[in-house]
Amino acid sequence: MNLRSLSFISAGLLICGSALAHEYRAGDILIAHPYARTTMPGQTSGGAYLTLENKGKQADALISAQSPAAQSVEIHSMSMTTDNVMRMREVGSIELKPQDKIVMQPGSGYHIMLLGLKAPLKAGDKLPLTLTFKKAGKVETSILVEENKAKNTETKQEEHQHH
Repeated sequence: MNLRSLSFISAGLLICGSALAHEYRAGDILIAHPYARTTMPGQTSGGAYLTLENKGKQADALISAQSPAAQSVEIHSMSMTTDNVMRMREVGSIELKPQDKIVMQPGSGYHIMLLGLKAPLKAGDKLPLTLTFKKAGKVETSILVEENKAKNTETKQEEHQHH
């Protein structure tokens, strides 16, 4: 392999890596890997997840989110009650202190709730999502819909039990 081939391969990997990372920025706020999970036909709500990181020296806050894919979009928090019951509730905002990093993921902490979905979320779909921050303002992102791994695991377990 010659140097020219290596240069093309390196450039291609850089481009692919950047495309897969899909990061966005609003002022000092970095938004990384926004994604949602697939939904079932007839399911009217779904969750979106992403990582928020405040790279600045001043606090900021995520104060709202909107998407044309849903009738309404809310910021939610999940927590465990003292009697081990998972509780989900809408929160008005997510505070981001300087150098804070918040990783939204299924089953814990914060997430973006898409309510009144206009169509089922299918793997590979891309949905627009506008995030609004108190200081950094608005940023347009794109949510990539990924296969719901938890659903696939349950299906495989059910199939396995039928053998």
